[in-house]
Amino acid sequence: MPESETIDHAIFRAARDCVAEFGVRRTTLTEVARRAGVSRPTVYRRWPDTGSLIAELLVRELRDIVATSMPTDGDARRRLVTGVVGGARLVRANPLFIKIFRTDTDLMLTYVFGRLGRNQRALIELFATAIADGARDGSIRAGEPERMATMLLLIVQSAVQSAGTVAELLDGPALDAELTRAVDGYLRPDREEIP
Repeated sequence: MPESETIDHAIFRAARDCVAEFGVRRTTLTEVARRAGVSRPTVYRRWPDTGSLIAELLVRELRDIVATSMPTDGDARRRLVTGVVGGARLVRANPLFIKIFRTDTDLMLTYVFGRLGRNQRALIELFATAIADGARDGSIRAGEPERMATMLLLIVQSAVQSAGTVAELLDGPALDAELTRAVDGYLRPDREEIP
């Protein structure tokens, strides 16, 4: 691994640890540099502020979760449903996202009510591609892929962010089962009856 990638990896690991311990607002580039074993200028040359470092960290975390959860076999609907539900489960269990949902809810509100972030746009693009694939293989109903992907994002985002509030009514396995039904039903071709 090139030295710059090794340094970046150490910085991301340190940033992840800081956020998991302190939350986003109390994480500083100085502390990240200390934990990564690099100088502050080394961190500042790569990211101008904590916000940009954390944003990139979250993009990387979510990209890793998506790569882990998306299967490669089966029709497009099966892959997308399995990947979405598995990804939602991994996000709900991820210490970084857990900490942000608990301590930095005001930051999350921006991406729920204010605007789409990079992660959300990347998910819409990923979902739209899978939806278009499913329209071609007949496993997903006809419709405008980006519009359907945006609705799918809203469904999944709500299930992930509100999971804690309904935990007494829907524990993890029950939430996964109901999310599977919701996503599969939303994507299923109209000619098929929802079980």
